[in-house]
Order: sequence, then C-alpha cells, then structure tokens
Amino acid sequence: MTDINDLRKSLENIDTLPAMPAIAQKLLALPLDTDEGEAQLLKLIAQDPQISAKIVGLSNTALFGAPRNVTSVTDAAMCLGLARVKSVAIGIATMSALATQHEGKFKFADLWTHNMAIAVAMRIIARHMPARLRPLDDHIFLAGLLHDIGYSALSYLDTAASNALYEKLNVMDDTPQLVLENDMLGIHHGEIGARLALHWGLPDEIVTVIRYHHTPDDANADEARSLVRLVSIAEKILPGFGITEHIGQEITQQEWLDLGIDPGEVDAILEEVKVAAEQTRQLNIS
Repeated sequence: MTDINDLRKSLENIDTLPAMPAIAQKLLALPLDTDEGEAQLLKLIAQDPQISAKIVGLSNTALFGAPRNVTSVTDAAMCLGLARVKSVAIGIATMSALATQHEGKFKFADLWTHNMAIAVAMRIIARHMPARLRPLDDHIFLAGLLHDIGYSALSYLDTAASNALYEKLNVMDDTPQLVLENDMLGIHHGEIGARLALHWGLPDEIVTVIRYHHTPDDANADEARSLVRLVSIAEKILPGFGITEHIGQEITQQEWLDLGIDPGEVDAILEEVKVAAEQTRQLNIS
C-alpha cells in the first residue's frame, strides 16, 4: 500500500512537475483562422524532429488514410487537417514531458495508444452529432489525447504508487474505478490530471474533461458537457484498450440522446469505432 501522505505532499508541490513544454505553450496560443497562424504552426512543428516525425508517421497509416506517401509536416497537415495536427503535437509534447528514464508499469506507448484510440472514437461519434451540439474538432482530439494524463503525472510523482495502482487495475475486481483509486491513493487520476492541467494553464474545457470524464453527470461538468460525455462513451466502447480501467460498459439510450444522436445510428457508430480501434492498435509511436 502506498503512503497517501507522501503522495498528497507531492501533489501539494505540483510545481515540481515539469513545466508545460514551450512548444505546447506556443501551439496552444496559435490561432488557426489566419494564414500567419497556420504558417507558424507548421514552422514550430517542423523545428521539433520528434514531433514532426511522429506526425508524418501517423499520416502514413491506414487510420488516417493518406492518399499518397506523406514526407513533410505540410503534407501531413493536408492529410490530417491543421486542427488535428495541432492537437496531436500538443499531446505528444505534453505526454513526453512526463516520461522518465525509469518508466513504471504504465507504459508511455500503452497510454498513448489508449488516448489516441479514445480521441479517434470521439471524433467518429461527434460526426453523428448535430452541428449545433458538436464541439470543435481540435477540442475533441485534444480532450481525447489528454484525458488520462493523470496516470502519467502519477507515475512521474510517485512511481511506486503508480505501479501499485496498475497492478490493482489488472486484477479482476468489481470495485468502481474512482472508489478503488480513492481508497488506494486518497485521490483519483482525473483529479491529479486536472491539477496538472491547471498548473499548465490548459483551456478550462480540457481541465473539466480530465477531471470529470468518469463522472459525466456531475453538475460541475456543465462547462464541457458534450466533450466529457464523448470521452465517457468512447471509454465504454473501448474498455481496457491499451490500459485497464474498471469502467462499466453499458451505454444508456439517454447518453446517446444527450449528444443529439439517434439511437438507430448506434450500431453503425460502434462498427466504425471498432475498425478504427484496430487500426490504432497497429500504430507505432516510437
């Protein structure tokens, strides 16, 4: 059992975590509705070999279906769209900032695969929403990529506690996720991630998603209700994808209706997500 007091002390000193990477800060501030903003986005990403290589690599996968071989960030932007390129770049930069030389049992590759699958599933689901209810595309992808960043932050702050939680999650147990984590840690990964997101100055709606994605009906989730609901449904469709979480799999008809989605479309959505998830599993993020 981990020492809860030690973990709480670490959380009180959350500024001991790495600062948000400079490139992520710059990308967040860049508007994409001007030619100058678009040019700056491509220039920033091209200057970072790790991020640009991963984005070009993603563009050449079946998941994103490039019509031709993509060899540059500019080509990748044409394939993925600027909003998605921006979100993926921020996701890579922020998750990489929490990677340590002594990786715990929550592996970077597994967390990345999980987050990418959730982001892709969210985008598929959102396409079936009425335009008036649909969140912005870059918000959808960024929310999906960062929703579980609390696991990375926990591993960085207290690898022993993180490893103990990983082992507990991988044992068959009916204990609800947040109850299990609160019992073990005195806090849950959503709250840890939200505190990091606040420390980094991430947008309010992303903080809300990180904090409430396991409790989408919480009254405090109103600020980003559709995004929170999208993450919640995506995780129920893909339980245990990349990492193990104790998530109830039943999605009620009301959850679909809350997003403005006709329950008659659900089977088609589930099939589309299943195909995309298998393609995500084949991604190489190294």
